[in-house]
Amino acid sequence: MTRFHPARAVLEFILLALCAVLAAVAPNFLTTENLLNVLRNVSMQGLIALGMTMVIIAGEIDLSVGSMVACAGCLTAWLTAALGPGALGLPAACAVGAAIALVLIGGSSAGLLSGFLRNRFGVPSFISTLALMTALSGAAELITGGFPLTPFPAWYNFLGGGYLFGIPFPALVFLAAFAASHVLMNYTAFGRAVYAVGGNAEAARLSAIDVGAVRTAVLALTSVLAAASGVLQSSEIMSGTATTAKGWELDVIAAVIIGGTSFTGGVGRVWGTMVGIVFLGVIMNGMTLMNVSEYWQHVVRGALILLAVLINRLEAR
Repeated sequence: MTRFHPARAVLEFILLALCAVLAAVAPNFLTTENLLNVLRNVSMQGLIALGMTMVIIAGEIDLSVGSMVACAGCLTAWLTAALGPGALGLPAACAVGAAIALVLIGGSSAGLLSGFLRNRFGVPSFISTLALMTALSGAAELITGGFPLTPFPAWYNFLGGGYLFGIPFPALVFLAAFAASHVLMNYTAFGRAVYAVGGNAEAARLSAIDVGAVRTAVLALTSVLAAASGVLQSSEIMSGTATTAKGWELDVIAAVIIGGTSFTGGVGRVWGTMVGIVFLGVIMNGMTLMNVSEYWQHVVRGALILLAVLINRLEAR
């Protein structure tokens, strides 16, 4: 299990240096409003990144998370309309609550399916989640018919766009999920099992660890977090839209890898992922404030991913 050590806090130091530079060159970077905006922007992807960290540490991958976000938002909107006052007759609050519960259950089912295919038929999670990515994207288009669904009551916007104690509500959800993930991975038997399975699955099996159950659990948890992120995003934009969250799976994986999690499994930190997602958010925010072209932003993001991998390899040596 990888723990924090000052000698390995390279990314943290780089992040602090980056913030100092942006404070000097980017207009309004250090304002409270902008920093809260950065926190809100990274929260929804960060929520998924926490689950993706566990998946990659366990030696698996999930490419369906972006499509899950879009499909979850669209399904929440459709179910709210189907269950609400104009249809089934439930009060708006009950309809929204039931829709969210059903969407989270559906998200877990997608992860359980990937785990089942991995364990029963030996289908690599790369393949099963790639198939799910395509299927969920198509399902989102079918649900909406290509047009945004807007059945939500006005108060629903609080989940994705509101503030609690002066902090964006999605950020509070993300921070709570981070705390729970940190405890789960560092202080529980399940967390130790995830590291063991990713480090050496056969040795873990010989140590009486249910390898299949661990893989299925992390895939299901990541799908639930992606579905929850979809609910928050649908609240922020007040609609279910099939074209949202395009490419999020790459951003999430990039944050996890930048945070020091190894693609070979068995190595990684939830804290590192937190730093990685904030690092990407700060970079994107700073370049936006400086009016850097979106095309250059993609180039910089790719270079940062490569640089992070090189730094991690040097640390490993």
